[in-house]
Amino acid sequence: MNTQEIVESFSNFKEFKNIDRVTMMNILEEVFKNMIAKKYGDDENFDVIVNPDKGDIEIWRNRVVVEDGAVEDDNAEIEYSKAIQIEPDFEIGEEVAEELKLDSFGRRNILAMRQNLISKIHELEKDSLYKLYKDRVGEIVTGEVYQIWKREILVLDDEGNELILPKSEQIPSDFFKKGDAVRAVVLKVDMKNNNPIIVLSRTSPVFLERLFELEVPEIFDGLITIKNIVREPGERAKVAVESYDDRVDPVGACVGMKGSRIHGIVRELRNENIDVINFTTNPSLYITRSLSPAKISSINIKEDEMRADVFLNPDQVSLAIGKGGHNIKLASKLTGYEIDVYRESDEDLDDVNLDEFNYEIESWIIDTFKSIGLDTAKSVLELSKEDLVQRTDLEEESIENVLNILKAEFE
Repeated sequence: MNTQEIVESFSNFKEFKNIDRVTMMNILEEVFKNMIAKKYGDDENFDVIVNPDKGDIEIWRNRVVVEDGAVEDDNAEIEYSKAIQIEPDFEIGEEVAEELKLDSFGRRNILAMRQNLISKIHELEKDSLYKLYKDRVGEIVTGEVYQIWKREILVLDDEGNELILPKSEQIPSDFFKKGDAVRAVVLKVDMKNNNPIIVLSRTSPVFLERLFELEVPEIFDGLITIKNIVREPGERAKVAVESYDDRVDPVGACVGMKGSRIHGIVRELRNENIDVINFTTNPSLYITRSLSPAKISSINIKEDEMRADVFLNPDQVSLAIGKGGHNIKLASKLTGYEIDVYRESDEDLDDVNLDEFNYEIESWIIDTFKSIGLDTAKSVLELSKEDLVQRTDLEEESIENVLNILKAEFE
């Protein structure tokens, strides 16, 4: 490696990410002074000048001119006879600046310095990347899928920085191929073995909040505030919003004309159902709105226990509970109340049609029961588990699950 190659490798600032020119020049000066101190024992009387525009580095040694034979410190002093060879006008007592060529330090010292420089640059890059993304926690970033593993995906941002999207932070229906663009929110930034680990998330409520800010100008401008968000990623989400301007309908603004604003968010979240409701400090009204799309007949709130007994018509119960129980679970999280659902006519109810359980029991299982003439809850409960397994060919576990759901309706 000749001097020119070394200088070019040092001065190629474009290769280094997240490092500004001034910082880079300071690093170069530091590593050169370390090399000087190693060879000469001291770097106090040396000047290192970095010229990034010219692409070169100058090293100057400053020594005081003394009489011939009077040199006590060869590093700090120079004989008069040698000084006038550099410049004939020098006199005793003056300071001589002599340029040292890079290759005068020897190949071994230069390679050691180069390794030291690379090490410092990598440390600084890691520190800069950590600080950059630490300030971006909660922001949406867009990257390109670079590598796909079983438990996580490696994503590269616009500058080639590596970001991690764990499987646990992906929407269940997410499917990515190498080269796909992916949007996610920066969840957290950690240092592991001196390496910054930037973790992304698509399941965080913050991701949904940022998407609303992008799609709804009134939220971005502060006219509408998101009070709370709860999610079952890929299934359902509930967003409570409030407007500080009486002329602005917060729900209408978030949904947009014919759903134009919310459709983009729903597509990004893999068709996750999003309920936008008006926030209120009235707990009864808040719970009623949170159980949408079900219509509540009456509600009894126990403030001291943070519980609410909700009464509905039989045909509204399955809507209130929702598929897989997501609707009632999210309503509880949103409002902070434990919600219990009751049929309004439980006392007079003799039987319940199986179709009313379609949000708790898979439709194909209901169809299986109906195909053998069992179309009501009590008609199923009248038979033993063994009879039902034999007649339906369903697994015993599925039968037990159905029986538990049906029994709960009459308890």
